[in-house]
Amino acid sequence: MVMPYDVVDEGDWVLIYFSEKKAYTVRVERGKVFHTTKGSIDLGSLVGRRLGEQMETNVGEKFYISAPTLIDKLGAYKRFTQVIYPKDLAYILLSSGVGPGSRVVEAGTGTGYLASVLAFYVRPSGRVYTYENREDFYKLAVENFEKIGLLPYITARRRDIRQGIKEGDVDAVFLDMPDPWSVTDHAFEALRHGGMIVIFLPTVTQVSRTLSGLKSAGFRRISVSELMERRYKTSPRELRPENIGVWHTGYIISAQKL
Repeated sequence: MVMPYDVVDEGDWVLIYFSEKKAYTVRVERGKVFHTTKGSIDLGSLVGRRLGEQMETNVGEKFYISAPTLIDKLGAYKRFTQVIYPKDLAYILLSSGVGPGSRVVEAGTGTGYLASVLAFYVRPSGRVYTYENREDFYKLAVENFEKIGLLPYITARRRDIRQGIKEGDVDAVFLDMPDPWSVTDHAFEALRHGGMIVIFLPTVTQVSRTLSGLKSAGFRRISVSELMERRYKTSPRELRPENIGVWHTGYIISAQKL
């Protein structure tokens, strides 16, 4: 379910919390058993329970049930492709200026991670039009959208966006594909005045060619950013950076149609 709830119903997503290092996001279904290293949980037994309740596994291990965040639910997606990290997703979203009611185009769909985040923030009156060329990716993404209740806000197109964008007067275009320069002209035509294009790329050679494509298409206010994330241990007596961090994941390019 997308909307908040206090009492768990069948079909809802819940967070099963044992500890800071052991937490799981699952969908509640009668007749299903969820197995963990701390015992099994009859998911049907969660129906009717209130969020925040403490329960026990079949071997007496205690856990809490709570509402998962969007990122928690996205983590339960089936994946064929690498997904964009939350640190990049947040910046991509803010750079675009989209919000409730926005109409946006996105390609390629892949697992559906970015399209899902966009749909979550443009709902209830906005819409995401996502393009995917591969049949297997397309089918998996639609399954993922439906799984967490975001399909009503998404139009998934089994189509190569390089052939053109069907929508017009959209608020933003998002591209996560190896050759976005092949779509910059189509994006410029599809955007309203003041609309944004935001592109995610892993290598500088792709960035260089994309910048040329953006300028050739007529975009202005072009910027390129790279974000680093450094997590810290949360123990008050051992407050220091984690040994493993998320450094380079990709470059984020944004530009505006003026």
